[in-house]
Amino acid sequence: MLRTDEILSTIRMLHTEHLDVRAVTLALNLNDCASPNVDQMCKKVYHKVVSHAKNLVDVCDEVGGKYGIPITNKRIAISPAANLLAGHARAAALELAQALDDAGDRCRVDFVGGFSALVQKGVADGARVLIESLPDVLTQTKRVCSSVNAASRKAGVNVDALKTLGQVILDVAHADKEHTGFAAAKLVVFANIPDDNPFMAGAYMGAGEPEATINIGVSGPGVVDSALQRRIASAQRSGKQLTLSELSEEIKTASFRVTRIGELIGREVAERLGTQFGVVDLSLAPTPTIGDSIGEILKTLGIARVGAPGSTAAIAMLNDAVKKGGLFASSSVGGLSGAFIPVSEDSTLADAAAQGHLSLEKLEAMTAVCSVGLDMILIPGDTPATTISAIMADELAIGVINNKTTATRLVPCPGKKAGDFVSFGGLFGASPVMEVRNVGASESFVNFGGRIPAPLQSLGN
Repeated sequence: MLRTDEILSTIRMLHTEHLDVRAVTLALNLNDCASPNVDQMCKKVYHKVVSHAKNLVDVCDEVGGKYGIPITNKRIAISPAANLLAGHARAAALELAQALDDAGDRCRVDFVGGFSALVQKGVADGARVLIESLPDVLTQTKRVCSSVNAASRKAGVNVDALKTLGQVILDVAHADKEHTGFAAAKLVVFANIPDDNPFMAGAYMGAGEPEATINIGVSGPGVVDSALQRRIASAQRSGKQLTLSELSEEIKTASFRVTRIGELIGREVAERLGTQFGVVDLSLAPTPTIGDSIGEILKTLGIARVGAPGSTAAIAMLNDAVKKGGLFASSSVGGLSGAFIPVSEDSTLADAAAQGHLSLEKLEAMTAVCSVGLDMILIPGDTPATTISAIMADELAIGVINNKTTATRLVPCPGKKAGDFVSFGGLFGASPVMEVRNVGASESFVNFGGRIPAPLQSLGN
């Protein structure tokens, strides 16, 4: 039986601390929809997605209403679309993306992920078609999101792929000049992409997953920050000196509570849909809402200016405690499960960038110890493609060497320069365009191409 204090704690988490289920993602294997006939392939894809996801939104609303827990986004993720595009031309990629977009519209979901390719060791024909189609796909569809895995611990970093992707990202942004390059926010480039990530734009269904599964993304920065503030205030009233070890324990406890709620919601949604439950991804994913920020947690931990010395250590402690608390709460924790630092989606981080406290280089250092990577970073629209490729190479190298997932979601903003302010609205937020230093100085490095070999750690079998 739940104790009164546990009930009151849950009510407080819901109403004052911005607890929500950030994403319920239905992952589907579409490999059986492959066909040499494009029209037939698209019809099979549309039918399978709709047949599995037609009740997803209604079930999520019912379960969320039952427990009084808002489910912010309902999403679909598919097996890599590049598998379906082998043997097809670029026009087929756009037709496939439009079929996915139409199916997403029919099912009333927010996003469809999995327009993806795995190219860490080389670029197959289907992957090449997919990547080349992205300027059309991401600007001519509303819901479709894309990810490309260009590095892994076992394969190293595919610089040839990154060289192509640097230009593609620029092309996507400039094709969407009317919206200040927003379409580029729907493309993520990964190292060590997880197979069960429910968060966009990187969600897709990996090899070895079931035919269909429900993955849950729970987000609770406000819960963690409020728990820390209460603990610090209590210690101050009693005259006790808190240590970082004790604050870490408080984060673990809050993460435990959030994970429990996420698994409860996820299992019930899966049961009602007749689908297997996958994982709870306990990622502290912020929103632009005040009180729902990773940056505010860092301030509570004593970093007065996010980006100051100590910021990397603080985010490392936060990330570690979140993972420990989540794993203790559930045997089904997966995905990314850590702390995200997407600049435009976190008002405190965006403010730190605007004041010059948080630079691209410091963000890169922080990504070595937290989840994902350089996320929702707005850069000048005239940044050279080779510089974008080199930024991605740096970030993915961190993932390869440290055997962790890292990624970039870089948004070149056409017509904007460093310091200009851009707002995308909604969960995508707003931020200043960040300065990219030493522009063009990496061109020769990128143009060597090839693949940075896998590190010694890859020979660990």
